[in-house]
Amino acid sequence: MKTESKQPTAAKEKQNAPAPDNRSGDNRSGDSRASGNGAGASAPPANIAGTTVEQRRELLRSMLLQRRFEERCAEAYALGKIGGFCHLYIGQEAISTGVMSMIRPDDYVITAYRDHGQALARGVSPRSVMAELFGRVDGCSGGKGGSMHLFDAKTNFLGGHGIVGGHVPIAAGVGFAIKYKRGNQVCVCFFGEAAVNIGAFHEALNMASLWNLPVIFIIENNRYGMGTAISRSTANEDVIIRAKGYRMDGESIDGQDVFAVRDCMARAIERARKEKRPTLVEMKTYRFMGHSMSDAVSGTYRTKDELEENMKRDPILLLHNKMFEAGELTEGEMHKMDDEAKAIAQDAWDFADASPEPPLEDLYKDVLADSTS
Repeated sequence: MKTESKQPTAAKEKQNAPAPDNRSGDNRSGDSRASGNGAGASAPPANIAGTTVEQRRELLRSMLLQRRFEERCAEAYALGKIGGFCHLYIGQEAISTGVMSMIRPDDYVITAYRDHGQALARGVSPRSVMAELFGRVDGCSGGKGGSMHLFDAKTNFLGGHGIVGGHVPIAAGVGFAIKYKRGNQVCVCFFGEAAVNIGAFHEALNMASLWNLPVIFIIENNRYGMGTAISRSTANEDVIIRAKGYRMDGESIDGQDVFAVRDCMARAIERARKEKRPTLVEMKTYRFMGHSMSDAVSGTYRTKDELEENMKRDPILLLHNKMFEAGELTEGEMHKMDDEAKAIAQDAWDFADASPEPPLEDLYKDVLADSTS
């Protein structure tokens, strides 16, 4: 399958099935060594982790949409249609897809600045996401948030936050609100591995464990905080061991395997809903793009060989191969799914391009909240 963007291409799968082109890539804290090591988890059982064929197709559709959408974002940024920072999610789609497929519509999601894929997986309209990236009035944040600040009240998607680790205490606050109101929702909080060194991370996890809050803290460990390898920034690279310090359940999994993500989330969600206890999860992944669109894909702080080796574990490719080998997906069906994803991404672009910019007076709106209603 071909795509128009000039990005690195993942390895094709061996049987010449239509692998997507990637040009643009119950453990206690006392024993935090869980399943998967990010370099090759064991294959799921024959029924593919208890999912139906249609569920697997939906997982694949979601990942394909995120990939094709992000590729168009890269093109739009290069053309100057997206301003400011733009952090792409290419390579990490199994995490967003697996997590969102397990939580309920009334659950809450809060994340950092690499948020496009997560918003799409959560069900935020591709049109409103792209319009927000274009800075247009029909964007999910009214065109005033941009790439790093996607919000959507209808889906309980609470951002999009640009300060590293700054949103982790907000997740604890959401968890406290759920408990205070005697609800049974959960709050899922995404952040990168660099955030585990931030003071707010430790404060939030301490409070969440002390107060038994229904929050699932997810470390998306892609091994690089901006351009700095984790080995150069974190004294103990075994980040999941942080759970032990707060008497919190901790688990480390292969974040490239959407079934491993779902399996882990099932345990964490049950713990949060029934026991009102938090969980820290490390999902080992790898971004196929630079830290942001202003960052080189390879050749500076990581080698081309390293990138190509990790792209062999493209999450879309892994799911595609499982379904193809099980006889659940034909070449034609894969091409059709991919064409549909491209069409949705193009429609989002066209919609965003036609949307007007916010009027000047909108600068004075949303500054203060109306607490009287």
